[in-house]
Amino acid sequence: MILFIIAIKKFKAAIKIIITKTPFRMSFFGGGTDMENYFAENGGAVLSSSIDKYCYVTVRHLPRFFDYSTELVYSKTERVTDVEQIDHPAIKNAMKMLDIHEIRLTYEADLPARSGLGTSSSFAVGMLQAFHALKGKYADKKRLADEAIYLERVLCNEAGGWQDQIAASFGGMNVIKFHGHDYEVSPVIIHPERKTQLNNNLMMFFTGFTRLSSSIQKANNAETPKDKIKSLDEMKLLVSNALDILQDKHSDLDDFGRLLNHTWELKRKTGKAISNDTLDEIYLRAKKAGALGGKLLGAGGGGFFVFYVTPEFQNQVREAMKEFLYVPFMFENGGAQILYYTPESYEPAEKI
Repeated sequence: MILFIIAIKKFKAAIKIIITKTPFRMSFFGGGTDMENYFAENGGAVLSSSIDKYCYVTVRHLPRFFDYSTELVYSKTERVTDVEQIDHPAIKNAMKMLDIHEIRLTYEADLPARSGLGTSSSFAVGMLQAFHALKGKYADKKRLADEAIYLERVLCNEAGGWQDQIAASFGGMNVIKFHGHDYEVSPVIIHPERKTQLNNNLMMFFTGFTRLSSSIQKANNAETPKDKIKSLDEMKLLVSNALDILQDKHSDLDDFGRLLNHTWELKRKTGKAISNDTLDEIYLRAKKAGALGGKLLGAGGGGFFVFYVTPEFQNQVREAMKEFLYVPFMFENGGAQILYYTPESYEPAEKI
């Protein structure tokens, strides 16, 4: 009882609650050129947009009433008394990196994880933003992206590129250029009506199975086909072609769909783990129904397909894809945000 009273006295203040909202991303062109082992020597470029599907991270300091000091709720629940006991590598390393203790963290999302929309990186960005806010600090979009890249690629040693963390943090439709060991983000300047038309011509379907992006990346990186670098070089050039289509109001927007078909064919050449017979059959089914082009989002192996379909063929494509979940979406511009914040005066627990 005495120890309990001491603990309560040392836990001063009202509880602070932080809720962050971080978008998922849709990558159109240049995927694969955001891998550091490629762009450090060759440069890279990606055209992507965040969409109105989000993950939500809630963080607060955990009151000292329990026999555990940290509670984490995601696809499983962890309750531990020491950060080193945490199983989730990103949470564990982020807490150590930012010196976070005694928390309750919960994760929720609009779409399933491991589905090709950069979900793990969106979570990393949202979690880091919440941790900074918990310490009463502001982290700008560049810092959030940089720290999420460091967290996932260095501390967690997960294979993958840099685009997901950047897209989740900055939000909007951007061209991200990679050079040396750095990057720059340039918003795509496009007429609102043309952007709406593009959005209306894109259809997203969930294949019903997920995969771990880092595992796909490792499998693809283990392969060294002679034309892999050549394919990545061409995929990088397509970013400029796509940008020209979007920004030139006199160009045929449908060429964006045809270019998606081209980049999908190139992407399939960069690794055997990207596609399989089932995924190829799904793609051909949509094409036969009227899609001009499309691609599997993310590293490959499953998750979401996006197709470019003009309005007169969209009912046919939905019928051809009726066994898969159709997921409407809109482009978004907000990037990582703090939805809710309440202040707190927190003092770390003293060892008794």
